[in-house]
Amino acid sequence: MFWSLCYLVLRRLLQLAALRFRSDEFKELEIVVLRHELAVLRRQRDRPELSPADRVFLAAASCLLPRASWRSFFVTPATLLRWHRRLVARRWTYPGRVGRPPIAGEIRELVLRLARENPRWGYTRIAGELRGLGLTVSASLVRNLLRQAGLGPAGERAGLSWREFLRAQAQSMLAVDFFTVETVSLRRLYVLFYIELGSRRVHLAGCTPEPDGAWVTQQARQLAWTLSERATPIRFLIRDRDSKFTRDFDTVFRDEGVEIIRTPIRSPKANAIAERFVRTARSECLDWLLILNQRHLERVLRVFIQHYNGHRPHRTLNLRPPDPAHPTLQLASSARPPDLTRRDRLGGLIHEYGRAA
Repeated sequence: MFWSLCYLVLRRLLQLAALRFRSDEFKELEIVVLRHELAVLRRQRDRPELSPADRVFLAAASCLLPRASWRSFFVTPATLLRWHRRLVARRWTYPGRVGRPPIAGEIRELVLRLARENPRWGYTRIAGELRGLGLTVSASLVRNLLRQAGLGPAGERAGLSWREFLRAQAQSMLAVDFFTVETVSLRRLYVLFYIELGSRRVHLAGCTPEPDGAWVTQQARQLAWTLSERATPIRFLIRDRDSKFTRDFDTVFRDEGVEIIRTPIRSPKANAIAERFVRTARSECLDWLLILNQRHLERVLRVFIQHYNGHRPHRTLNLRPPDPAHPTLQLASSARPPDLTRRDRLGGLIHEYGRAA
């Protein structure tokens, strides 16, 4: 386009230079002939096809000629003015995007995450939380992002799910249960334990061959003495309808402000977390050992529960133990693996690994 425009301008300049050496009569005759040719062209075609170079030349020529002489152009004055405005607009157009800058994908995902995880938060509350994180986002922008994602305001979003409700209540819930172990001499021993539903921390209450209401109540008193030291108080205790859990047992916990929740009859899944610990203790420890007596069982369970609370990873806790003995280390990726040490528990039945000093 540039070279064609230059060629057209050069031709017109040479024609103007040639006209200076011609007489006025010859110029007037040539003008009459050109106007006649233009009239013939207009009769043959309603709308002539013009190249961009033709438009530039005609628009520039219209600035040099008076408006009364525009009748000689085969386009209307409005067309000439429109072409001229386009030239001016193209001349002063700055590069870059016009309007509000786009929203980063990270901010969009963060807004949607806060809205989904906090269904009671409104637009202003979400914008204020982002401001606390160093991100300036208006409430109207939060509203537009949520509408695009199909999420409404705080009153129309999905409420608290059962999973979220149980996880929130689990931090203040405790479960208690029995399980039995057969010794080498076929003597049955009863194991009483407590497990915290939120942290999965297990407390061994004791072992006895003949559990009764008085023994169970005494074990409950020993645990209740430690409840006041907790940062998060226990509000609920889940137990089954075993007759060994007497009225005195319930009174011990009610005096501490704990509400007793009894599971339905023959419904072990109602106390599923406690039942899951029993399965883990059997499959990882008790099924691989011969228990000699009560003392031997207490020592084995103390070691296993210490391993369960302090080292064994739990899927619910994002593969972390309830009470890690050492903080989790983030290792940099390298071709050489770190030096490890192994600690054998229960005669090598359980292995615990750690980094060498």
